[in-house]
Amino acid sequence: MNDVLWAPWRLAYVVDDDTDKVADVASSVSVLPDGDADCFLCQAVADSRNKARLVIDRTEQTIAVLNKFPYNNGHLLITPKRHISRLDLLTSDERSELFERITFWVSRLESSLHPDGFNVGLNLGQAAGAGLPGHLHWHIVPRWSGDVNYMTSVASTKVIPQALEALWELISVVRE
Repeated sequence: MNDVLWAPWRLAYVVDDDTDKVADVASSVSVLPDGDADCFLCQAVADSRNKARLVIDRTEQTIAVLNKFPYNNGHLLITPKRHISRLDLLTSDERSELFERITFWVSRLESSLHPDGFNVGLNLGQAAGAGLPGHLHWHIVPRWSGDVNYMTSVASTKVIPQALEALWELISVVRE
């Protein structure tokens, strides 16, 4: 007998359907003066629709966003509000707040999702794997012993067991 893994919310991603609830929202927001209007992180910084933008935290210098295409359940992005691509452009206040928020979110994910470990990292530049090389962002990826989602092993397919909306409701510290 085969086990059945049921994840119907993933269909929109598989078929690239833009009608799902977390599809790209209108990018007609006015980004910060040094922002990039085409950058989804700059759009999230400028837009107060937290759930629509998957923003789960806002501080003076940073935001935290659920990754729309996660490696694992609970995959977050922590980013400065400013659109910058280099570490040496961060102010000391930004560096301090980024590290504080990374620490906060690792702790929050530990208490809410109970992972066995984490991958925490930053890809600097397109050659290093940055999908959005113009806006620094740190990945926090919860890991469980025996999970195989980080490096897919069967048919380039991975299954995330929780809908982004449900995860937003569970861990978000901001509200609409």
